Amino acid sequence: MSDHTASFTVPFSLRPPRPPRQHPIPPPQAAAAAIPTLSTSPTLLPTQIRLAQIVEMIHVASLLHDDVIDRSPLRRGAPSAPAAFGNKLSVLAGDFLLGRTSAALSRLGENEVVELIASVIANLVEGEILQLKAVHGEDLGISGSAVRGAVGQNNWNVYMQKSYLKTATLMAKGARAAVVLGGCREGEVWKEIAYAYGRNLGLAFQLMDDVLDYEAGEGTLGKPGGADLKLGLATGPALFAWEEHSEMGPLIERKFSQEGDVELARDLVRRSSGVERTRSLALSYADKAREVLSLLPESDAKSALEVLAERVVKRTS
Repeated sequence: MSDHTASFTVPFSLRPPRPPRQHPIPPPQAAAAAIPTLSTSPTLLPTQIRLAQIVEMIHVASLLHDDVIDRSPLRRGAPSAPAAFGNKLSVLAGDFLLGRTSAALSRLGENEVVELIASVIANLVEGEILQLKAVHGEDLGISGSAVRGAVGQNNWNVYMQKSYLKTATLMAKGARAAVVLGGCREGEVWKEIAYAYGRNLGLAFQLMDDVLDYEAGEGTLGKPGGADLKLGLATGPALFAWEEHSEMGPLIERKFSQEGDVELARDLVRRSSGVERTRSLALSYADKAREVLSLLPESDAKSALEVLAERVVKRTS
């Protein structure tokens, strides 16, 4: 079977599955002239409420499957589904939820939304495959691209691409779908604003999650600390630490597989600025999310989205 990775090549594209227009998002100073009138009604449409339920079901299904793949014993401080019910029932439960989302999507009666959310499910699978490749050492180019004091750009690309596919795509395309259901027509800028907000919010969320893996304990996270290292994954803090401590390179290359590797890697991260630099990167994505919102008129909904972007980077669990 051929290894089709075309959708892996551009992790941050603002292009949806079907490009809606040929002109870029206007800058804030041109917003008043370029953006059509927006309805600020606080009422959610029934289809938008159903979409929120669909997005949440997809999220839960992805967690069920993740816990099987990662062999996670805990989820939010309680036994994970695989630990409590076994792998088979956990996989079937996730599949059942995805089946229900397919039926619910079909009842929305909006082809563009069906296409968007279906592509989310595909992206989640692609992200998981990318992570599995990283764990097994495929296509990362660590030995060839890494030099003393520097991280191969390919490693960062894979890390951020995986973060988009596994986390940010659901927020980005979910937000875009909500705008479509709200009546946004082909070519209107609201779709791009919603997509860009969700993408940046999702990346900020994932980066903070990787920070908390080093900062918070099991009692706070509801899962064992250092879980990523134990899985053989080098996230933002470890990649930044590699730039400051060359001895991190061999640990990353062998996926922290030898005795004492995880402990040594955590120590190197603590002695570096890796955690703070990852937090700073998360803050920059949260700022980008808020910046996109500057194109919108003032409303309670806009204020809530601004607060959400702030909470994502201030959370402790």
